[in-house]
Amino acid sequence: MVKEPQSEATRELGVRVRKLREPQGIGQEELARRAGVHWTFVSQLERGLRNVSLHNLLKFAAGLGVDPAELVRGLKPPED
Repeated sequence: MVKEPQSEATRELGVRVRKLREPQGIGQEELARRAGVHWTFVSQLERGLRNVSLHNLLKFAAGLGVDPAELVRGLKPPED
């Protein structure tokens, strides 16, 4: 069973994280270590399956060495 992203925003956040991680030559496990999370969290985030808290968003930004705004700029909330 293939799981779908929680929303367009979570999908796009995952795409952004992957696009920032890969050029740095770091894998999901290394990003997880840098961010202080489990590697499965990184995998789920990159597939849009996790809606991250503010604290985890800040951890990912720090692990990637970017301003947190770079991860969320322009994202729209899901329509109910």
